[in-house]
Amino acid sequence: MKYAYEMQRLQALCVEKGHLCVGLDTDISYLPPEIIRLYDSPADAVEAFNLAVIESTAPYAVCYKVQIAYYEALGYSGMKCYANTLKAVRAAGIPVIADIKRGDIADTASAYARAHFSGDFEADIVTLNPYMGFDTLAPFVEWIDRKGKGAFVLLRTSNPGMNDIERLPLDKGFIPKRLAEAFPAEIKDSSKPVHVLDAVGQGLSALMEPYLDKTASGNPEGAGGCPPCAPFGAVVGCTDSTDARIIRDRYRNLFFLIPGYGAQGGAADIAAALLAEAGGVVNSSRGIICSWKKDSSLAIKASSGTLTLSEIAESAGRAAFSAKAEISAAVKNSAAGTGV
Repeated sequence: MKYAYEMQRLQALCVEKGHLCVGLDTDISYLPPEIIRLYDSPADAVEAFNLAVIESTAPYAVCYKVQIAYYEALGYSGMKCYANTLKAVRAAGIPVIADIKRGDIADTASAYARAHFSGDFEADIVTLNPYMGFDTLAPFVEWIDRKGKGAFVLLRTSNPGMNDIERLPLDKGFIPKRLAEAFPAEIKDSSKPVHVLDAVGQGLSALMEPYLDKTASGNPEGAGGCPPCAPFGAVVGCTDSTDARIIRDRYRNLFFLIPGYGAQGGAADIAAALLAEAGGVVNSSRGIICSWKKDSSLAIKASSGTLTLSEIAESAGRAAFSAKAEISAAVKNSAAGTGV
């Protein structure tokens, strides 16, 4: 089926393949020295590692997220590795999210959009930081309209420091009128404080409204029977059960990218609460690509320096299978009323 937007395609794929997003946030330290020595450069080793992991985890992953910082840290050759990793995922017919978290204005934002929605670094979906204002998203909207691309916008992140800004209370009198008027009554008419993340969520909801109308008219039940999905989604960490319930109830039509599961301590039942309504994808990075370090079946080979790349990739495949199964079980429990 042909979808107008990459986010719709990803939403439909979740119905078929589950909700696991494999994070290729590949730091060179995640590879054993004996593997790195086999290649001409650290970047070449990372690329070989990524390609092997993609092959082993593809049966279980609905998409991949590639965090650009690890590749920038490797210099020119690292960016070539980044480009080749994106191309490998897209060539396999799997959606790829470029985790770039860009958030700038005017011509600079336009250049970022061009860089990551076309050319060597083309991805299907990107992550964006809206905290400089919603005009930072405008250049990406142009590419979304023209090429059907998608963007996950930071809303409630998974790090403890999110309380420093995202949870700060706002004086309602200082909220821009266009946002304040659009707040639901439960916020607008309540004595409860409005937080920075509430203003961001409301702005994102306003931005996606015309797209929801369009996708609903073309496909009333949404992709795969899910609620209609706009080309915008939100990044919502699965590290707090109370926030998970509130945010999912408040933004029923938003598709979520859910970090924090696994190595960051986020629980599958919290992720499942966020996967209700319009759904989302749950990212696991280190829990999968570093699984060989905790794989008891590889302990002797790891300690003796005889571990092979194929064995590391196979361990990642097993970890991806387990993560997908755990998330699926949590979703079923949540639907049955036994989850968060």
